[in-house]
This record gives sequence, structure tokens and C-alpha cells, in this order.
Amino acid sequence: MDETITFESLGLSQQMLKALEKKGYGYPTTIQALAIPHFMQWKDVIAKAPTGTGKTFAFGIPMIEHVDASSEEVQGLILAPTRELAIQIGDELRGLLTYYQGIRVAVLYGGAGIGGQIKQLERKPQIVVATPGRLMDHYNRKTIRLDRIQTVVLDEADRMLDMGFFKDVTRIIEKVKNRKNLGLFSATISQEVMTVSWMYQRDEVEITVEPKQEDRPDIDQFSLTCTPLQKAETTLRLIRSQGFERVMIFCNTKHMCQRLCDEYQRAGLDCDCIHGDIRQSQREKTMQRYREGKLAILIATDVASRGIDVDDVDCVINYDIPEENEYYVHRIGRTGRAKKKGVAWSIVSNFPEKAKLDEICKFCNFSVAPMVLGEDNTLTPEVVKAPPAPKRRFR
Repeated sequence: MDETITFESLGLSQQMLKALEKKGYGYPTTIQALAIPHFMQWKDVIAKAPTGTGKTFAFGIPMIEHVDASSEEVQGLILAPTRELAIQIGDELRGLLTYYQGIRVAVLYGGAGIGGQIKQLERKPQIVVATPGRLMDHYNRKTIRLDRIQTVVLDEADRMLDMGFFKDVTRIIEKVKNRKNLGLFSATISQEVMTVSWMYQRDEVEITVEPKQEDRPDIDQFSLTCTPLQKAETTLRLIRSQGFERVMIFCNTKHMCQRLCDEYQRAGLDCDCIHGDIRQSQREKTMQRYREGKLAILIATDVASRGIDVDDVDCVINYDIPEENEYYVHRIGRTGRAKKKGVAWSIVSNFPEKAKLDEICKFCNFSVAPMVLGEDNTLTPEVVKAPPAPKRRFR
């Protein structure tokens, strides 16, 4: 990003500049420098940007700047696909509000008691962050009005629409009668995102931020091959032999996630898990312990892990190779944050997993080094044999 662009040059208020300075943000990221000026002018924006590029501030900063603190109406609405992401966005916005008076944020999501959320709405927040299903629930109970909202933002729009929220999202947008602008932020621009843009945006500004080498986290990527029966033990040996203190392990299913967690707890490891079958209150407690460094190992499924924002994860382990290429990028992006070096390991136990990992490397232009974990727990590069030369056939 051109460093002549500063937050001051974007015309932000003193309160916002002080909050950014306190958080240690010197210069805007590419997406922030490109999106904030258009949002400040109330333009519709459709932005494609990789995860971890600062999208929340790109729409959160102008949304806060536009709020009339003397009004008790909801003026800004952010829709997120999962409760974890909604909570994270709410926390980031509150961090930006340090030097503002009278601007309140409410976060609404399913899986939690509605009473506490109704109390939040009774405090007259000007900004609401919500998952689509729970927002419709509040709307139907008449605990929230949508007719005074000026800005609507869909964060991770591709994932939200992919999860089956298309009807809810379009119904919500249609109920925001006096909308001034609509922002769509997405890692990929899917057909559904294009449809929402075509239906509801006018003269939209298109922004694309390509993943740049310097934006990419600094992550060493390795793989270990073992038999399916050795998988849990190999992963355990890897964690213990390398002395990792804060680890995230990803499984593809809720069942595997729980099974592995139970096995490691029996082995005396300080670990817990989050997946869709665990109550939301329990998931939040587990996440809080992990954030505070009171839990060494967190085992998660992809859906449950969205929005986990922890800066100093030593190592990410793909216990199962993910089904989607993007999931792999999201997973390993949990380490190597805040300019620190990260490590990602993938445990490969059969040929389909090997083929899937090869496909991910090709798709993402990643390099994953195969390693061998010796009986004495030393790691050495695996010697990859060249395929045999094809035999010539003579007729």
C-alpha cells in the first residue's frame, strides 16, 4: 500500500484517529484505503478481499463516523454468517469507540438467550451486528426497527449466502426502506453475491484486493504421513516433541472433533473443543479460556472456528485435510498473525487426503514440505521418490 495514504488523509475525526493510534494502527491496509472514501460518500461497495486484510475497519470506521450519537435509532447494520464472527466484529467496533460518547453497539446471534439481547436493544444502540436468522427473530418480535438504518453491510457475504441465508438476507435488505448504501464484503464473489449486488446495489464501486506476498502471513507448512490408526498418536507426538504451547487442531466433522478431544483429555492434555453440537455459552467460555492462554489446545470444526481471532497461535494442525481449498487458507491463517512466524502441519493418512492436499497447494500456490517423525521424535525431510520411468512397449 502507498504509505502516503494515512488515516488522517482519509478525513477521519479526531476521536477515530486517537482510537486507531491507541490500537497501534499507523497506515490503512489496501482494502481500508480503497473502501473508506467511498463509504464516507455513501456509495454502494462490492469488495473482494482475502481474509485477514482488515475488512472490518474498512466498513466499521465510516459506519461509526456517520452515526448521529444524539439519535437513538439503529443507523448501521452489519450481517455476519456466524455468531463467532458477529461477536468479533462487535468487539472490534467497541475498540474503535473508545473516545466517542453515546454510541452503542448491540450484537445479536442465535444459540444464546434472547432476553439479554432484548436488554441490549432497549439501550438504543445505533449499530447492530447480527446473524440473519436471529435478526429476523427480533424483527418479528418487534424488538428492533429497520426503517431508519442508513448503511447495511454483509460481511463474508459469499459464506453467508452459501449457508442458506439468501432469503433472510434479501428480506432484511428489503425492509431497510431508507437505506443510503449497501456494502458487500467477500473473499470470493459467488453467483449469489452477484445476484444480491445486481438486485440491490446502484452504481456500485467494485474493489478487488489481490493477496500480495507481503500481506500473506509468514507460515512454514509441513505434512506428516501415517496410517489412519496412527493419526491421533502421531499428532500427539508432534505437539509434545515440538513443545508447542498454543495449538489449534482442525477436524472436518463434529464427531471426529469430539472423539479426538476426549482421547487427548484422557491422555492428560490441556485441551477442549468447539463444534456445532456444543452449547453456545460453553463455546464462548472455551474460546475465552483459549484467548487468555489458559487452554493449550483447541480442537475445532471449520464452521465453529469462524471469527476466532487469537494473535499468537504457535501452530495449526489439519488433523483432517479440509474439503474446500478456502478452508485450508482460513485454517492456517490462524497462525503467523501480527507479523509473527507461524507453523502449519497437515496429517495425511490415505491417498485421497494426499491428492486433496496436492490440489490445495496447486490452487493456493503454497509449498508444503513432507516430513518424517522418527521413533526418537526427530523431524527430518521425507525423501520423495521419483516416479518410475514408463516402460517402452514394442510392438
